Amino acid sequence: MDYPKLFRKRYIPFETIELKDDKILMYSDELIITSWDTLKPRSDIASGVSAYFMKNGYKISRIYDSEGKFVHWYCDIMRPDIRKEGDEIESIYFVDLLMDVIINPDGSYFVVDSDEAADALDNELVDAKTLSFALRSLDTLLKLIYDGGLENVKIEMEKAVGKAL
Repeated sequence: MDYPKLFRKRYIPFETIELKDDKILMYSDELIITSWDTLKPRSDIASGVSAYFMKNGYKISRIYDSEGKFVHWYCDIMRPDIRKEGDEIESIYFVDLLMDVIINPDGSYFVVDSDEAADALDNELVDAKTLSFALRSLDTLLKLIYDGGLENVKIEMEKAVGKAL
């Protein structure tokens, strides 16, 4: 199966990057699971597995260090921008809506970068409708976390990867 090209689009810093080395492990209209290595070498993380929840507006990633040890969950609030050529999906741009949630192995978590979302609104990089979508997606994600739903996400990732994570 030919998959669409995947891109990450960010407002701060303003950039669009093709995720050309990401491996699509599972693909449907509602869920895309990928595995990847960092775009640039880093000392704290090296790779991950990401689940893009297309209709919910977030991406949940399991992050690993260079030895394959689980570091934390990283959740991005995002909006998929699907581009078609006729009836075929040609590419998907995952638009980063700035707010993120980090979940540590001990279950503690925190929301980060909400100040960037406010800055983007103040500087007219996003409009109120986009920020409203981001806040609703963040609320849905936090409810999933509160309800213990990450275990189900992990199970879906394991099925896609074909091994226990």
